[in-house]
Amino acid sequence: MMHFFLTILLAVTVWSDSLMLDAYRHENMAVWKEYVDTQTDLLYEYGYCGYIVAEAKKSGDEAQLEEAKRYVQQFKAHVESAKAGLPAGHYQMYLSAVYVFELRLHLSIHPMRSMSLAKEATRLAPEDPLVLSYYGTCLFYAPKPFGSKAEALEWFERAKPLFETDAYRFCWAREANEMYIRQCQEKLKKQ
Repeated sequence: MMHFFLTILLAVTVWSDSLMLDAYRHENMAVWKEYVDTQTDLLYEYGYCGYIVAEAKKSGDEAQLEEAKRYVQQFKAHVESAKAGLPAGHYQMYLSAVYVFELRLHLSIHPMRSMSLAKEATRLAPEDPLVLSYYGTCLFYAPKPFGSKAEALEWFERAKPLFETDAYRFCWAREANEMYIRQCQEKLKKQ
């Protein structure tokens, strides 16, 4: 009987991840909004916060900026409440992301702390593709003295083979990592 319920739970999880990956591919972030409004899933909250912060900054719309701030604060609270149960390096990775989002929204200024946390996450979880890819993202967007596309590419490439497992088959971060590899390669060709 227990095996039956575990099988059902796994099927629902795979379906949910597949649905979310499809929404990511088609830039249907309304699906993500609905999901993060009803579930506490830090990986999806991290992705949605990145999206909504970028959109709010691009539009400059005050209501959208306030909504982005609310989602970032919610994400921060969820990260802090989940701290003890997170895999190695994930707390540092997610808190680093919170600092980046807050910086973009002018809520606080922690760029050095954010980079330090991201680097610490790689030390704590050197084989975790989410952590390695996140650090690559930090280096990708960092100003020249703090990061570069060449250095970011190294971290994305380190993460790539680690994403090639069934655990990440329907993970949006796997595709984002591939996108960043292509972007780094294109930008480095132009230099």
